[in-house]
Amino acid sequence: MGCYVIGDIHGCVDELVCLIDAIRPASSDRLIFLGDYVDRGPDSKGVISYILGLNDAFGVRPVFLKGNHEDMFLAYLGLPGRYGDMFLYNGGGATLASYGVKTAPERGAAVLEELPPEHIKFLRSLVSYHVTSGFLCVHAGVNPLKPLEEQDEMETLWIRNEFIANRHRLPYTVIFGHTPQREIFYDLPYKIGIDTGLVYGNKLTCIDLEEKTIYQITRRSRKVNRSAIKHKWSPPAPAQTP
Repeated sequence: MGCYVIGDIHGCVDELVCLIDAIRPASSDRLIFLGDYVDRGPDSKGVISYILGLNDAFGVRPVFLKGNHEDMFLAYLGLPGRYGDMFLYNGGGATLASYGVKTAPERGAAVLEELPPEHIKFLRSLVSYHVTSGFLCVHAGVNPLKPLEEQDEMETLWIRNEFIANRHRLPYTVIFGHTPQREIFYDLPYKIGIDTGLVYGNKLTCIDLEEKTIYQITRRSRKVNRSAIKHKWSPPAPAQTP
């Protein structure tokens, strides 16, 4: 049984389809998406439509995490979220274009009526994190000093350098996206970063946590490369209470 975690997609549906076709998940497998389905890339609508059809296509029930770009999109639409005023400045125009919607900052709430209801339901259903077998999957990271139950979405969706530069105190290896890297970022046993900058011309990355295998596809390619993770590790020990 595989446990596939997929990094930031940002509207690049063609590469996502090729990746999933290469994995061919079985109904017993788990798919976990780290968020940032929308913005910047050519077909955010296509990405959401495709991932909503994964259950029918493969019999899987994916876990969909929220990214900071979904957070901005929701706020722009007048729904609970953050930094809606920054949505159009961070690739939101490409998202609206994929829905055939004209871009105008003052139209945020009106846009809500022009989007498919199932897409709105999807955006509102996204979760902040997911724990599985010694791994914590999250979009951006965690506050290194807080226990999991005290983390809030401002941290799990938006944190960057404070998390990357410091070792956390949780008993998990954190799998995260959000911060694009040329290659997979390893700081073991504490964290693995799998946003490898697909929308910027680099790669979409998927990691199989069960088989310790990497799947990657380069932007505008149809070839998926598969390789083994050479690192060996165990999740970090829980922090001791003073």
